[in-house]
Amino acid sequence: MNTLRHDDASAAKFRNALVDTLLTKNMITSPVVERAFRTVPRHLFVAEGTPLDVTYNVDASVAIKRDPDGVIISSTSAAYIQARMIEQAELRRGMSVLEIGSGGYNAALVAEVVGPDGHVVSVDIDPEVTDRASELLDANGYGSRVIVVQADAENPLPGLDKPVDAILVTVGAWDLAPAWLEHLVEGGRIVVPLRMNGITRVIAFRREGDHLVSTSAEVAGFVPMQGEGARDERVFLLPDRNGHHVKLRFEGDVPDGMSLLDGALATERTDVWSGVTIKHGVSFADLHLWFAAFLPGFCKLAVDEGTDMASERKGWFPFGVVLGDSLAYLAIRPLPEGGAVEFGARAYGTHGEDAATAMVEQIQAWDRHGRDVEPTFAYWPTGSHRPEFSENTAVLTKTHGLATISWSSATDVADDQDAQQ
Repeated sequence: MNTLRHDDASAAKFRNALVDTLLTKNMITSPVVERAFRTVPRHLFVAEGTPLDVTYNVDASVAIKRDPDGVIISSTSAAYIQARMIEQAELRRGMSVLEIGSGGYNAALVAEVVGPDGHVVSVDIDPEVTDRASELLDANGYGSRVIVVQADAENPLPGLDKPVDAILVTVGAWDLAPAWLEHLVEGGRIVVPLRMNGITRVIAFRREGDHLVSTSAEVAGFVPMQGEGARDERVFLLPDRNGHHVKLRFEGDVPDGMSLLDGALATERTDVWSGVTIKHGVSFADLHLWFAAFLPGFCKLAVDEGTDMASERKGWFPFGVVLGDSLAYLAIRPLPEGGAVEFGARAYGTHGEDAATAMVEQIQAWDRHGRDVEPTFAYWPTGSHRPEFSENTAVLTKTHGLATISWSSATDVADDQDAQQ
């Protein structure tokens, strides 16, 4: 329990400055959410001793618990994504809400938004986390407004005698458990950080009959889910000529013959450039999502200090592809006139040019079909009626259903509808 008491005036100053920033950046858009963030004392829910400037930083999470290796397994999420998720859920007074992943602070915010006539249940698999959340909610006046349950939320929760209006999942989920859909009313919303081949989007889904359709999505990262719903990455170490390693992390299918990559980093590097450019300061996060959707052999990279890649960090990003005996990864180079960069791929291996070309072709495809289109998402549980998907829709197989990502424009949708009539 956090027993450290900051000066109330200082804490209020930091809290109000945080809310002002969230309002300015349109991360908070509704008065009821603004009031909740100005009311709930975030500094009394984070780890003891956390400075106020860290506590009330707009985009910094605060660790609650680490595993024996020091990896964060529970945290208070960054304020901006907590605000966005509550807004995405479109919570109103009197609603019932299930929170999957406890900490205390987010549940208190939700309790403020739904009001005294609302109903909030917060569940976590870790008894240390639920005990801490219960103590902090009690200490800060929310003990009677939030029910904290220790359980694996992959399974139906006892005590939920009727479906809830909304579900907020505050841990990274590889799939949507059937139990969640059982707990959700028709037309209800579930907001979930969904992991899709290593890339996460916080998606607000609305339940429509036998499936879910997205209403909004945000870029953010979360600690992964534990328990029956956990999905571990597979990590391969690729040695360089000096004994350092590049780590290749796969969440989806792993290419056959990974041993073919042995010695690839000792080969001459190959660069292939796409002709696709982007101005400085413009986000291209959806390019990463496009790779995850359409690039076979997609992986994420991490490098040891001492590797050639580590010395060139400013010129590449940790998204790659394995093709046979070769590895390519996303790179940029500045344009001569300045103010923008060109996308390309750098590769190692005997057939490095083929791997780099495969990535570049997807950069060019994104530029043609996905760059100016906001992706939409859907989830089709096992047994649901699934339509024919368009060529710009990626279909990702999950344990309990399919997740789809579509870059179809409004014109494409209209054309599809005309063709079906």
